[in-house]
Amino acid sequence: MSKLQFRLFGKFAASDGHNTLKGLEAAKDQELLSYLLIHRNQHHSRETLAGLLWSENSTERSKKYLRQAIWHLQSVLEPGSASHEKIVVVEHDWLRLNAENRPWCDVAEFEEAFVRAEGLPGNQLDEEVASSLKQAVTLYRDDLLAGWYQDWILFERERLQNKYLIMLDKLLRYSNEHREYEAGQSYAQTILRHDPAQERTHRQLMKLYYAAGDRTTALRQYDRCVTSLREELGVAPERRTTSLYEKIKAGQVSSSESIESGLSPGLDEASSQPDVVRHLKVLHKLLGAVQRRIQRDITAFEASKSKRKVVD
Repeated sequence: MSKLQFRLFGKFAASDGHNTLKGLEAAKDQELLSYLLIHRNQHHSRETLAGLLWSENSTERSKKYLRQAIWHLQSVLEPGSASHEKIVVVEHDWLRLNAENRPWCDVAEFEEAFVRAEGLPGNQLDEEVASSLKQAVTLYRDDLLAGWYQDWILFERERLQNKYLIMLDKLLRYSNEHREYEAGQSYAQTILRHDPAQERTHRQLMKLYYAAGDRTTALRQYDRCVTSLREELGVAPERRTTSLYEKIKAGQVSSSESIESGLSPGLDEASSQPDVVRHLKVLHKLLGAVQRRIQRDITAFEASKSKRKVVD
């Protein structure tokens, strides 16, 4: 494996394992490399990459810029390397990362931890899987490639943030199961910083405060929930949230009332109205990005097809 390291959460950062890697200051070089690192298990068409990264240019010019960026990446990442040591492999009209010599990347580590815990409720995680999740969430310094707003990045940013919130929720439930209430509170607070209107997480946090013996803060959390739902979605808390508040106020919360599984990749019948609204907003944003990406691919394909007809 290559000794190079790349961090894509937050601002793009590259190092040789010790010092900042020089020569990758150009934004398009960073964007191309980031795309390859995020889609590390795929082969990529030159034509698609050129159209995606240089969509404002003609087909010929975008391909020229792609050739230059590839050459520059190879000169910086693998100067004088043998073919089996190359990081970026070019095969005719295709690009891919060399599976035998991949650099370390925070997104790759993050997604591998997600896969290990996929399908497991947080309260059923073993210590090893929980530990990998704890390490993974620390990699999430900020949203993916902060400060960049290309459509494909917005799409990946939403996808990875959703995975981040799911991992935090699993750790929240794991912490509650092991009576690590302070850690659970921290995970819940982080979820709410990203998604203030996540009503189930407000309920989880109320229960965690109460379980830790802090009824006053649990009641205040209800007030924060009311404010967040009103400001973010213009709705009031649902009945079970209000019921929990009344139980905490009366000191009648049963220890058998476990922490809910607060986040899921999709919708289900138990989803509250604010949760449904949030998911629909995310899906609407993702759909727009996908539609724009498909349209660019169609345009690039049609341009290539027209060019081949002219040549023929």
